[in-house]
Order: sequence, then C-alpha cells, then structure tokens
Amino acid sequence: MKSWRDQILSEFTPQVARLALVADPDGLLLEEDVLEGIRERGFELIPFEDHVAFRYAYESKFRSRWDRGEETDLVVVLRSPSSDLDTLPYDLLQAGRKLSFSLSDLFPNLSYPVVAALDRADLDALFDAQAKHAPGQLGDNATKEFVLRHVFEIAPELIKQPSDLLRVLLRRHYRSRRFPTILDERFIQVLHQNVLFEDWPLEIIIPDAQAFFAFLQERWPVFLDSLTQREDDAVHENTADYGFEFAGPTLLPFGHDDVRIYIDNLFLEGLLRPVPHEHAETLAKTWVAYGIKVSPVENRCRRMEGLLDSIEKTLPTAEARHGEWLHFAYRWAELVTLELESDTSLPAEDQERLEALRPRIDSAITDWVVKRYSGLVTLPPAPPVMLHHIPRYLARSLGDDRRTKVAFLLVDGLSLEQWIILREVLGEQDSKLRFRENAVFAWIPTITSVSRQAAFAGKPPIYFPTSIHTTDKEPGLWTQFWVNQGLNANEVAYTKGLGDGDLDQVSELLIRPRLRVVGLVIDKVDRIMHGMELGAAGMLGQVRQWARQGFMLDLLGLLHDSGFQVYLASDHGNIEAKGIGQPREGAIAEVRGERVRVYSDPRLRAGIKERFPESLEWPPVGLPEDYLALIAPNRAAFVRAGEHLVCHGGISVEELLVPLIQIERKDR
Repeated sequence: MKSWRDQILSEFTPQVARLALVADPDGLLLEEDVLEGIRERGFELIPFEDHVAFRYAYESKFRSRWDRGEETDLVVVLRSPSSDLDTLPYDLLQAGRKLSFSLSDLFPNLSYPVVAALDRADLDALFDAQAKHAPGQLGDNATKEFVLRHVFEIAPELIKQPSDLLRVLLRRHYRSRRFPTILDERFIQVLHQNVLFEDWPLEIIIPDAQAFFAFLQERWPVFLDSLTQREDDAVHENTADYGFEFAGPTLLPFGHDDVRIYIDNLFLEGLLRPVPHEHAETLAKTWVAYGIKVSPVENRCRRMEGLLDSIEKTLPTAEARHGEWLHFAYRWAELVTLELESDTSLPAEDQERLEALRPRIDSAITDWVVKRYSGLVTLPPAPPVMLHHIPRYLARSLGDDRRTKVAFLLVDGLSLEQWIILREVLGEQDSKLRFRENAVFAWIPTITSVSRQAAFAGKPPIYFPTSIHTTDKEPGLWTQFWVNQGLNANEVAYTKGLGDGDLDQVSELLIRPRLRVVGLVIDKVDRIMHGMELGAAGMLGQVRQWARQGFMLDLLGLLHDSGFQVYLASDHGNIEAKGIGQPREGAIAEVRGERVRVYSDPRLRAGIKERFPESLEWPPVGLPEDYLALIAPNRAAFVRAGEHLVCHGGISVEELLVPLIQIERKDR
C-alpha cells in the first residue's frame, strides 16, 4: 500500500451497510485526509463520546432519514479498543458492522507509546521509512531514534557544533512543529553527552518555542557587537555581564549559513524584534538589516516588502493541511497591521501588490474551507484547532491538581492583527509578560451566537439548537461542561460585559474560596467594531487606545496574582467590507447580519441567492439542519451598495482564524 490510509479506506465501500461501528483508540479516522477520503466515499461520521449528545445527533440527522427511506452511510467512531464496541447501545449493535483500526496494526515493529505520541500528520514519513528500511522489532529508545531520524530529520549524533543545534531548533520552532515530550526527552539526553552543550538551557529552549526565540533575542545584540568590534576587542563570555535571562553561550553563530537563512523571516514575522545599535547605519547595509532599528518609516517599508515576498510564495492551496493556514494567518496579520497602523503612506508599488493579494487570499481560503473545513469539527482537542476544542484543552491544563486554577478570557471580535497591537501594548506596559501564541478556527458563520457559544459550551453548535440565536445560555453551558469534567458548580464562574471601568465584578468572583475555573467575556472590541466609522485603520487605532487605558493589564495582574493560568481567545475577527445591496426578505431571515443571512427554509435562501449570485450557500456543517447560512462574497456586505463598514460573519482569514494565547508572567 502506498499510504497507511489505504489500509483504512479500503474498508469503506458505499452501500455495504448503512451503519459501521469503528473502534479507533488512536484517532486514525479523525486525521484530515482519512476523514476526507471517508466522506468522498459518501460516508458521514459521528464520534461516540457523550451519550446524550450522540443520541441527539444520531436520531435527528440519521435515524429520521432512514425512517423516511433515505439511504446514508454512517460511521460511528468509538475512541476505545475493539473490545469496547460491545458496550454500544443495543440498537446500534443490531444495525452496524464492526471495524477496528490501531497504530499497533499499522506499525507492528515499533514501540506503540512512541508512535502514539506523534501527530497523525507525521505518520506518512514514518510509514514510508518503515517500508524503506524494514527496521525489525525496535524497543522504546531505538524507536525514538528511528523517528527522530526519519520523521524529523534529526540525527543527534551529528549535532556537534552550536550551529548544528540552532539549525535543528530553528527549523522546528519556525514551522511551529510539535514534538512529543518523549522525543524531546531522548533528544536532550543525547545532547547532554556532548560537553559543548553542558551549559545550554536545553530543557527550556528545545520544547518551548517562545523561550527559544527569547534566547535568540537577548543574544542578537551581542552578535551585532561582534560584527563591529575591532579585532583586539573580545566579546564578553560571562552572561551575567549582559543580564541574560537564559544560561548558555554569550555569542551565537547567527552568521553561519545554516542559521542565517532563517534570520530575515524571524524579524519579518515578529518572532524577533529589531534592536537599536550605535553602528546602525553601517549594519543596515549588510545582511543583518532586518534586525536593526533605523527610522520607523524605513523599518516599516522593509518589513512590508519582505512579508509581501514571503506571503506571495507561501499562500496555502485548497489541499493544504489546516496548520498551514494557522501559520499563514499570523504572517498575513503582521502585514495587515503594518499597512494600517502608520500615518505614512505606502509606496505605490507595495500598495498595488497588497491589493492584488487580497482577492487571491480570499479565494484561496474560501476554496479550502469548502473542501476541508468540515473535517476540523471532529479533530482531537489537543492541540485545539477549533473554538469548541478550547474547554477540553483547558480541562487538560487543569489536570488532577486541586490547586490549579484556569481563567479563559474571550475577547469578543478580536482579530489576529488587533491581537498583535494588544500584545505590543501589553509588552510595553509589563516586560515580564510572556505570550505563547497559537491560532484556532472560528465557527462558520463567524457570528457571536454561534462561535462564542461553542467556545464556552465545548461542543459544536448542533448540540445547542435552542439557543443558537442568543448567548443567554452561555453561563449554563460553560458550567455544565465543567460539571461533566468532574467539578462542582460552585467551582465554576462566568461573567460578561467586561472591558470598561474597574474590575470589581471580577474581583468578587475571584474571592470565592473554591473557585477553580472562570470564563470572562470582554466585549469592548466588538462594541468598538459595531460603532466604527473610520474603517479597518480606525479600528486598529481604537484597539490600541483601549489597550493603553490599562484594563487588560489590570485584569491580567489580578488573575495572575490570584494564581490563575490565563488563556485568551476570540470568537471571530473582522474585516472592512463594501456594501452590495440589502436583501429585502422582511422577517423571513433568522439572522440579518452584514456578512451573513441565516434562513430556516432552503427555498427562502435560494431566492435571496438569485439576487446575489456570488454569495455562498453554506451547508450546516456542525450546525442544526435548519440553520442555513448565506455568506456574502469576498469583502462584501449585505448593506447599502457602496457603503463601507467593519463587520464580521463571513469567510476570510481575518474573520475565521483567531488568536489562542496563553499569557504568563515571568516572575510566577
């Protein structure tokens, strides 16, 4: 077989049995390409996790259709060994055929705990290596080294110089590639055998991307000094002379060919920050130019040109894996922020390139969403990919330690570019704050009652049909999720309407003696957006002004002082759109948003689409069957023709991909 997926997909032949019961302890069916292959064969899939939620989806979407004589192929997935299939409800066992798939079947000669720790996207390289090298039966350490070498292209015994290690870590952390902890431990163990790395903070910079880039950042000025020093001057070897946070060598080989190729992109994408230097004019004419602070205008133009080059070359396709879009979204947000936040005008050539990029990006994300978005819904929640994954991810952070406390801050309407501004201001206000940055997909349509509610419910919107047009049920859904995780209701709190004034409302919650989990809705950004008359640039400026007022800084201080782990996310972003006319549907639309209209009858939606033929009839992916959205086309809005406004609800990188940030304070 060419791929490990072939062994699985060969079992799914349409019309053999309308119901298949699959034991899938390793989540193989939830891998993106497997899921797409199953659906291309006409099958639909429901995980069996929550009995009540499953029964609702099963009865409403499938049992009723079978009773009407419709033919469907359904796959029920149980994340347990095959022996647990017999625990499924009797009516399923009577109607379904049983299947089982596991990693131990696919990789019988490799250590199961090591293989199980891998991302499913890494199984392709492992399957190919297994076929090519036929390694025979391997134990734990031998499997770890086989995986390091053939999946991650790391041969620890060949890492003999600092440049070798930096190249490996740059390739890993720049791509945001996840390594299992057991592989990191083995990698560190081998590196410690080399005396050259005995003073390096390996346990910190290998698993932690933010720590690694902070390590590089504090060494960058030293490297610049080394480029301008006379031969008789020596760079200090004592890290204490520089007030470094991280141990290790003072001077890193940034100029080595294997390291240097990454440097421009690190500064372009904001992973490293340019620094001032007394020889800035001279250094700015060399290859280190992106890492030198010169004039704000020159720095901005230089970064914009570099980001334009990078984005034009790396725009994901319709076949891309979701991680490519998550990485791309931050790069695009950095570029949009540079475009909007300065008073100086861009060179005409850069502005033309940027305007040409927007429709390409909008078309690319729409094509990808139509083809691949539905596969995100059932992905495992660690790491989280969609908003409804976040509560399960937080539950893992909470763990079994009764002393651990978690705060979830949902900043309603905060886009990635606005997060970049908020991050910048918070960093200026408190240099001890640390941000572990990721992104997740919002729900489509990207409106509050759908997307924000899913973030607090911890489940797709299909499971809260009665409240999908309101957010009134959020406190109950949030509490119910945590009660299902084993907490008591008095250990959970929720409040909304935050963003202005003092924090008495939050303080009153935090003094509860048994409180362990708190959900906070900060809706100031959303309120700014709905009153915005100055376009996307005005929106960015207002968010910066709000951030400088100190509410977020004070809130973070209060939570950190109270011992909470803090996570921040958004339910949707926003874009500047142009009106294409207002549908005249009267009261027949359930939702009459600027970027989306929602109907309960497909004929009503079809009638409006005839007037707006470029709009998208969105299928009810993870939504109730009668929640039928009509999405406005690229950067268009269902408002008066020619009107410009900042809004949300549609499908664009800015609306759909939102920040998920863990915020820590260095002294805690």
